[in-house]
Amino acid sequence: MSLFRCPICAAPLRREDRSYRCQKGHSYDRAKEGYVHLLPANKKHSKNPGDDKGMAAARNRFLSGDWYLCLRRTLESLAAETPGQRLTLLDSGCGEGYYTQGMARALKEQGRTAAVCGVDLSKTSVRYAAKRLPEGEFAVASVYHLPIGTDSIDLLVNCFSPLALEEFSRVLKKGGHFLYVVPGPRHLWEMKEVLYEQPYPNEELSPDYPGFERLKVVKVEEKITLPDSQTIMDLFQMTPYYWKTPASGTARLAKLEQLDLTISFAVHVYRRL
Repeated sequence: MSLFRCPICAAPLRREDRSYRCQKGHSYDRAKEGYVHLLPANKKHSKNPGDDKGMAAARNRFLSGDWYLCLRRTLESLAAETPGQRLTLLDSGCGEGYYTQGMARALKEQGRTAAVCGVDLSKTSVRYAAKRLPEGEFAVASVYHLPIGTDSIDLLVNCFSPLALEEFSRVLKKGGHFLYVVPGPRHLWEMKEVLYEQPYPNEELSPDYPGFERLKVVKVEEKITLPDSQTIMDLFQMTPYYWKTPASGTARLAKLEQLDLTISFAVHVYRRL
């Protein structure tokens, strides 16, 4: 059986060679890469929601260069701390699957059995994820309407994606872990200095959420050097700044052939009560 549930009737789905099918006869085609589309038409807010092809390709190139390897290794380590020999892992807003792949491999190297799935609004991103981790399950779906059974997930990861606490609480088992990744105060500071006349640091919060116990906050920070304009612009395209930066700031960034950069993350670790 699949970790996914039918988005129409919530019945369990069976993964077949070319489709996902529930006992009530609802069927969803599997793409050649293996992913499935589980976003009902009435839940779509645009024709092609999520990151477009250009943004997804930029993110895939950048992360494949291991520029955020420090974050991936941190998530791998925290995934390994999740209790249980047999785990179910959901990457909510999985993008191209870079972190999903790392956590799945880390658990496998521990000798643990892990059923892994990921959802994202971007069809292009999910296609990359399915190629990156063929043994996983990936679906085009909304984090606010997860096609996942209640109390079925041991480890839920949310990295720079919308926070859908009600749904996360529903699908997580009691005692399950939730890893919530947000940017640190000085994340991409040197890029922001190029883009804006008066950059400001990201707000640093340690929120408590109903139904969750906050176990710890793991901070990750490194200095990296982006070696060329392509890598710099790939990173820019995968950030929110891509949409709200004045043309003058974008032009300044595009002229750079190298950029020394601070990358900074905070991983909030919660346990569902």
